[in-house]
Amino acid sequence: MKKEVIEWITAIAIALVLIFIINSFVAKSYTVRGDSMHPTLKDGEKVIVNVIGFKMGGLEKGNVIVFHADKNADYVKRVIGTPGDSVEYKHDVLYVNGKKVKEPYLDYNQKHKSYNEITGSFQVKNLPNSNGSNKIPKGKLLVLGDNREVSKDSRSFGLIDNEQVVGKVSLRYWPFTAFKVNFNPEQN
Repeated sequence: MKKEVIEWITAIAIALVLIFIINSFVAKSYTVRGDSMHPTLKDGEKVIVNVIGFKMGGLEKGNVIVFHADKNADYVKRVIGTPGDSVEYKHDVLYVNGKKVKEPYLDYNQKHKSYNEITGSFQVKNLPNSNGSNKIPKGKLLVLGDNREVSKDSRSFGLIDNEQVVGKVSLRYWPFTAFKVNFNPEQN
């Protein structure tokens, strides 16, 4: 009996250590809060954030990420610009390094918009934390929500630091009926 109890305690301890390691270094579960990524991600949906893959492979334009907005809140947004990019919006049309970029994840919100434009017009140099440059500085990212009319994003709080990034959203697992892997439009 004593041996069985020790085996159970050991198995539980190993499981707890593995859960801690996976949650700290490999992947984390997050619950989406708010409508800033609607309809890509909806309030209350649960996602898995790949922590280690982001650190090893970096970020690309189009990736959906989770980052620390402040000490108490994490945000989920889409990467629009990476270091060295010149990003400009002209009346809802995205230009990266002078080339027009399609944003298929905005189709729903374009069709259901309340105003004339959902993103508006701006350049990187007009954003906080840009140092007045039209190119995104090293170590910074431009992030926007897919539901641009309600999203608090780089247009309001500016460029974010790479150190704020928790990881890339790899999959949505809840609700099961909305299971999805990969949110990057280039790979869909």
